[in-house]
Amino acid sequence: MDRTNQPPTTKDLRQFGLLVGGVFAIIGLWPLVFRSESPRLWAMILGSLLIVLGAIAPQSLKQVHGGWMKIGHILGSINTKIILGIIYYLLITPMGLVMRLMGKDSMHRALAKDTDTYRIVRAPRPRQHMRNQF
Repeated sequence: MDRTNQPPTTKDLRQFGLLVGGVFAIIGLWPLVFRSESPRLWAMILGSLLIVLGAIAPQSLKQVHGGWMKIGHILGSINTKIILGIIYYLLITPMGLVMRLMGKDSMHRALAKDTDTYRIVRAPRPRQHMRNQF
């Protein structure tokens, strides 16, 4: 179900406050627990504030949630373009170049003026081929 155009429910806002607040609390406590350094006070304050508001008054997080989701959509769009570009230029393009250098044409795109059709007739499969799909 696509809920991008619907306002967040109280449950959504509560989950947002508790989850994001918990992550900020972990970021704040990380130096203390793993490096014996002083905790990050800014992250602890932000995490505590989000957790308290998420637990007590989740509707007060509506604006914060909206901004967070806008930033998330922008970053998701950027990441998608980067990841798909990397896959295309580092995987698909070299494969196509190698196939072209080897003279392969898996789509059989050569034009033949003496043929009536380009349909490739396949042998029918036996009835049992779909019996054990998994």
